[in-house]
Amino acid sequence: MAFSITSLLLFTVFLAIFLLITVPLTGALVRLRANYNPKGLQLDPEDGVQPHTGPVITSFFVMLSRARSLEGWAGLMKGTMPTLLSNAALSLFSAIFLHASISSPRNHGVYNAPATRMWGTLLYSIFLMLVSLPAIIITYRSITTPYRLPYFRPFYSLRILLTPTERRKPWILYLTPGLLSAELLHILYVVIGLRALRHILLPSLSQVDDDSQPKDLSPRSFMVYLAIALFSTSILCPLEVISTRLAVQRNHESAEFNSVVQEEVGDAEDLPEYSPDEDVIGLRNAMDPYLGLKDCAKRIIDEEGWRTLYRGWWLTMLFGVFGAFA
Repeated sequence: MAFSITSLLLFTVFLAIFLLITVPLTGALVRLRANYNPKGLQLDPEDGVQPHTGPVITSFFVMLSRARSLEGWAGLMKGTMPTLLSNAALSLFSAIFLHASISSPRNHGVYNAPATRMWGTLLYSIFLMLVSLPAIIITYRSITTPYRLPYFRPFYSLRILLTPTERRKPWILYLTPGLLSAELLHILYVVIGLRALRHILLPSLSQVDDDSQPKDLSPRSFMVYLAIALFSTSILCPLEVISTRLAVQRNHESAEFNSVVQEEVGDAEDLPEYSPDEDVIGLRNAMDPYLGLKDCAKRIIDEEGWRTLYRGWWLTMLFGVFGAFA
């Protein structure tokens, strides 16, 4: 492995373009999936009727426009720093331990794991799971928080995004009910399942050498794999919606604590809000949290309808197909 100046420059340019394009899109997608739209009235803890007052938005482009109008361009770029750090960590890990080129866009990401052998794929999957879970929590919360977080004061931002319990016991992030299971299933399906299938059906696209050109590509195998990649959307999209809901749900030592309100009131009071008069999205009342992956899926279907599990399905499909053939 050699880090040439050209490779580093190409990596920097690619990462900058990647962030400019994906951060606003990811932000709109996370908001869309985190937004709580119940079909009917709710009951509060005293069994009283509690009408839902949040925005009713089910369209990706409507959510993108709403975030832009209420929070501006700065709001669309929320989550830039954790996205930058997590992708840089995955790229460096691939370059150092798997000898992948950091200048190649196919060698990092959730949907396009680096082209390597079986043990390298397994090692990448383990590292991806360890990095992606806290990264998802911090990124999704930074996107959904109403506060303007400073870019270069990470510890101060973490005081807003994480509860005192999560800061005292960082490992509790991995114990967030259902989130580890959802991420593990997603990683196993994409990085191990689809990549193994790609290696069997399309071996010419699975060459370890970045300079290799696809050859002897079977149109039939190509169509079969494409169909499987498209069908995978029906499995991956619900997992991503569930992961979003579970990631923005905070962990507390006291189950009676309302985690919608910031625990550290003094920290948040000093920060300006993007839109003080109106929230971009509405979150589910944390007094009645999801208890796990299965419970989250069941409650989403019962309270909001099964279509909620497929919010942004077409983006999942596009990312999946791009990752499959990148």
